Amino acid sequence: MDEERNHKVMDFSDTDRIADCFLNYNLRLQSVLLNTAWDKVALLAQDVRKCWLSNRQVFLCGNGGSAANAMHIANDFLYGIAIRTKSKRGLRVVALPANQSVLTCLGNDIGYENIFSYQLSSLGGENDLLIALSGSGNSPNIVNAILEAKRIGMKSYALLGFSGGRCKDIADVPLHFPVDDMQISEDIQLIIGHMVMQWLKDNPLPEESV
Repeated sequence: MDEERNHKVMDFSDTDRIADCFLNYNLRLQSVLLNTAWDKVALLAQDVRKCWLSNRQVFLCGNGGSAANAMHIANDFLYGIAIRTKSKRGLRVVALPANQSVLTCLGNDIGYENIFSYQLSSLGGENDLLIALSGSGNSPNIVNAILEAKRIGMKSYALLGFSGGRCKDIADVPLHFPVDDMQISEDIQLIIGHMVMQWLKDNPLPEESV
């Protein structure tokens, strides 16, 4: 009876209240974007392009929604930026969360906190690039990936929300968006990925490098 009464009290047909919720989300996202200095994103775009020019690798990692964003951005960097190049050559890019067999093996055998760092130790090289995506900046597997990148000699970027966590202190270039909202943090990750992608499309490889 109590459950039925609660359903009667809640009015899910109140479109104005629902629209207000969506407007509030939109305003919070806009506030973060409008208060962001984009110089570090410009550095990220330039470093990704340097990897593209020199055929070096770019690695992305993240958990949950950030893992999905890592795979999405990797797809954009592999194919989306190559459309305007003579050879159609995209980036050598690896989304570290993408291989379920590898993730479950490493998680089972050496611990979930090592699923990205171990892959980097095998696949990464000096002067490659790591882009770490994290809401909190404290996930042990993201922290370990950045530390492994340092050991190898890879430059690391970290796209972070909330307080930025430990990753804010250890990444070579932290891109910190201080918003206490995981969904908006994840939105910003993808927005930055798309910004970099579109800039790369507008600044394709010169003919002599393809």
